[in-house]
Amino acid sequence: MPLDFEFPAKVRDLVATIGWLDILDIFIVAVILYKIYQQVRDTRAITLLKGLVVIAALTIICGKINLHVMTWLLQRASDWLLIALPILFQPELRRALEQIGQGKFFQQSGSLMDKDLAEKTVDELVKTAKKLSQTKTGALMVIEREMKLNDISVTGIHIDGLISSEFLLNVFIVNTPLHDGAAIIRGNRLISAACVLPLTENHELSTELGTRHRAAIGLSEQCDALIIVVSEETGTISVAEGGHLMRRFDEQTLAAKIRPAFVPKSNSIFEKLFAKWRVEK
Repeated sequence: MPLDFEFPAKVRDLVATIGWLDILDIFIVAVILYKIYQQVRDTRAITLLKGLVVIAALTIICGKINLHVMTWLLQRASDWLLIALPILFQPELRRALEQIGQGKFFQQSGSLMDKDLAEKTVDELVKTAKKLSQTKTGALMVIEREMKLNDISVTGIHIDGLISSEFLLNVFIVNTPLHDGAAIIRGNRLISAACVLPLTENHELSTELGTRHRAAIGLSEQCDALIIVVSEETGTISVAEGGHLMRRFDEQTLAAKIRPAFVPKSNSIFEKLFAKWRVEK
């Protein structure tokens, strides 16, 4: 088969038609798509997107091989899904709109806390867990990471206070309105308390685990948060992550476990300066 030398010429002709505005246009679209991917990559929405891609691929394949009934059904399903998308992706859409309104959509994700502030926050949380363990006071402390927990925080009482051991111990005083439920921690602030968490549906868990532990596992199955649990019966400190419960933490192991959720991921000069400015403010 003779070689076809027209393809490179066609490519050159195509490249010749691309101007600076086209490059800028492609770059802007690429950045927006990447930010959208960042918003949904660690959420349940990514599974829905994969399902939409599969349906689209099946529609194309069925159309190519003339499966008319299947093509018609898949097209109708696609039409209904377009209507349902705003409902299915409501949390992600709301979060994206909030970030656009706050000017945070194009910021680098992850913590921008100063390292010293991050270490202080870790120390305060560890100190709180230790004291709660000593007094056998039940507690749930949810450390938010990449995935925002606005839908969980609205189920409790809005607080938005700076993290300190004394403050958190007051939140978990027995027989007070804030004691039952979970405290949601975002950066170095407690944003809500007495929040309701979803219970796990895993029926293979030990019967020794109470409602707090099951709620911690349930939330960790649905997001990337770290959930610290202090048992009311034994005082044992546990951490739920990714649907798994790790138990019997002491001060050192707990600090090592939660520290990555607070320490800045990037050491760029820009982020250091921005973090310093935020701390000074």
